[in-house]
Amino acid sequence: MTTPQEPSYRLETRLVHEGNQRTPFGETSEALFLTQGFIYESAESAERRFLNEEAGYSYSRYSNPTVDAFEQRIAGLEGAEAARATASGMAAVTAAMVGQVQAGDHVVAARALFGSCRWVVEDFLPRFGVGCTLVDGADLNQWRNAVRPETKAFLLETPTNPSLEIFDIAAIAEIAHAAGATLTVDNVFATPLFQKPLALGADCVVYSATKHIDGQGRCLGGVILGSTEFIENKVQQFLRMTGPSISPFNAWVLLKGLETLPLRVEKQTTTAGFLADMLHDHPKLRRLTYPGRPDHPQADLIRRQMSGASTMIALDVQGGKEGAFRFLNALKLIRISNNLGDAKSLVTHPATTTHQRFTPEQRAEMGITDGLVRLSVGLEHKDDLLEDLAQALESA
Repeated sequence: MTTPQEPSYRLETRLVHEGNQRTPFGETSEALFLTQGFIYESAESAERRFLNEEAGYSYSRYSNPTVDAFEQRIAGLEGAEAARATASGMAAVTAAMVGQVQAGDHVVAARALFGSCRWVVEDFLPRFGVGCTLVDGADLNQWRNAVRPETKAFLLETPTNPSLEIFDIAAIAEIAHAAGATLTVDNVFATPLFQKPLALGADCVVYSATKHIDGQGRCLGGVILGSTEFIENKVQQFLRMTGPSISPFNAWVLLKGLETLPLRVEKQTTTAGFLADMLHDHPKLRRLTYPGRPDHPQADLIRRQMSGASTMIALDVQGGKEGAFRFLNALKLIRISNNLGDAKSLVTHPATTTHQRFTPEQRAEMGITDGLVRLSVGLEHKDDLLEDLAQALESA
């Protein structure tokens, strides 16, 4: 049985209850259905299920009650008609893009992308005859000028990883739609709490649910969200046939993570804002970038587009790579890891980790200097984090 849902329930309530399907046992926590397959009452029933003429499950690669619960709950959070969960964030990005194009098509993408996302559009899709043009995501004229008759899809992330640049989703969506193309937005850094790309005109939103949605370093997962038409026509068949499906156990972990998402992200964002203000003028920093500060280069756009700031801070440490490494190695509380959005504060050096495959010139185009450090703020006490950062900066 499914818990009745009231449209008037507010976000925090829906993140605890939406999509809950209780079994006849009446369990409090959502049931975990660890099964590959399902039983049919008859051969005729099996035939009807595979023809989509009968409701029910047939195979967990296609759908699963626990996975469905997660998809319903995050779709409600995002304001999307439909969602499909995947094994990882990169499975979500890849499926979303591959599902929209075929040989002869063309993709326009912002140059400032997570390294693996950029590989998908710049290296992987061209192997199958899909062209790609990379643009400065903040320059609307570059988006317009990159359009070709065969352009079918746009891709961007905002705020960008790791430089925290912000792109105008509504304006870019308008350019895409005028060209007959769709816009896919990677919304990981903003989280579904602080930015609503679909409401701004995007056609598809993707997440690495590994990040804030789990937020406790436990499992991998991804999700693709959009209209029912987009999901069924662009994504569903690709996922069904190629199998980048999420484990029901991971879907259950992510489902539980959604229950505490607002509490965690709001606390992390408050602490990130505090740290950004306290460290902004530190002499060992060439620059500090944080979307919640009024000196952010796109502060006006942030006020229009986002309802909150971020759990992420970009620190450009004096002394280039050597200074950044001295800073990282001097940290005592904050841990070095290429993950983010975790309950534990984590830090990484993008030029030698997430974006190491790019040339120095390409990294410069993306705003990634040798001294840039990406800080993901966790749930520790703000003063403990400040003290750790301050003493480590002295080593830089």
